[in-house]
Amino acid sequence: MSTPKRFPASLKSAAVPQRELLMPQRHLRQATVDAARLARPSGTGLDSGAVRERMVNRLRAEGKFNEQVLAAMAAVPRHEFVDTALAAQAYEDTALPIGHGQTISKPSVVAHMLGLLMASPAARQRGSLGRVLEIGTGCGYQAAVIALLARQVTSIERLQGLHDKAQANLQRVLLPRAPRLIWGDGRVGYTGGAPFDSIIAAAGGEDIPPAWTAQLAPGGRLIAPTATSGRGQVLVVLDHVVDNGVSRWVRSEHEAVLFVPLKSGIV
Repeated sequence: MSTPKRFPASLKSAAVPQRELLMPQRHLRQATVDAARLARPSGTGLDSGAVRERMVNRLRAEGKFNEQVLAAMAAVPRHEFVDTALAAQAYEDTALPIGHGQTISKPSVVAHMLGLLMASPAARQRGSLGRVLEIGTGCGYQAAVIALLARQVTSIERLQGLHDKAQANLQRVLLPRAPRLIWGDGRVGYTGGAPFDSIIAAAGGEDIPPAWTAQLAPGGRLIAPTATSGRGQVLVVLDHVVDNGVSRWVRSEHEAVLFVPLKSGIV
């Protein structure tokens, strides 16, 4: 009597998750489940520009992402920033585990957050993000995309294991301007490179640290996942506006998200 075949499972049996939140930093276990469920992307190889272009075209079809950001994402090989075992899912719109209990953000979330930065009046006038501070380097993928949109990128990571991994990943990717990677406490920012025209955080806290607003240049824009009393964690945008020599910060709230917690110190 033959044993019923149970592996591999049919893709038709996989349930489609509900997407009520942007979830760029899913729990590690859930990200692993997502990766195992997804089909291998079609194409001539993971190093093919056509594979990345298909990912970008799927985002472009949504009609809501900045074209400069999409062009930068089309130029950065995302598979170089994930573990080899998960490289087949690199160009799907999903978060993937990168070790140390962290995940790489979904491409759509990267595109959305960078698009919000590019939409600031100063960035539109410059045509770039200017001098950028990234809080939470992770595997280095977002820093690589930012490097194609900015004049200079400084990225801080508190976990030394990820800091080292990002350095190794970025060495395999050709960029016109390599990001400067710092192993340090992201909550205190980086005074050595301030002021910054753009600040982007890949972890969410109860508030936006005062050090970040202090290091944001006049006309600059900051985006960070932040807890709110009524909506939970959302993307918060702060603009540093100067009127008659007086600084003020204009806050706006956007989509609900779910990022890993923002923590102090280094590990």
